[in-house]
Amino acid sequence: MSIIHEVATMTAKGQITLPKAIRQALGVDVGAKVAFELHEDGQVVVSRVDAEHEDPAIGAFLDLLAADIRAGRHVGAMPDDLARDMLEHAGREAGPDEDIEGEVAL
Repeated sequence: MSIIHEVATMTAKGQITLPKAIRQALGVDVGAKVAFELHEDGQVVVSRVDAEHEDPAIGAFLDLLAADIRAGRHVGAMPDDLARDMLEHAGREAGPDEDIEGEVAL
């Protein structure tokens, strides 16, 4: 049994708009990527593609950087307080709607 049942209409170009309830359930917005998986029984599973896993080179670089920071190795002239803050927040989920602490220069 489905949690949400929505219907979308395909255009002549083969495009559909994901219904709002589905977009909200997946947590996707403009520019987000979704994956389609076709099962042998004809079911299609739509899922959100996590941006951090899109480019394996960037993911590998970020993992390497995180390991260096955990090991106490600084990259360039990174201030000690920044390194401590990065370690403190490593692995912490952050979203675009969270408040920014401290001063920010744009």
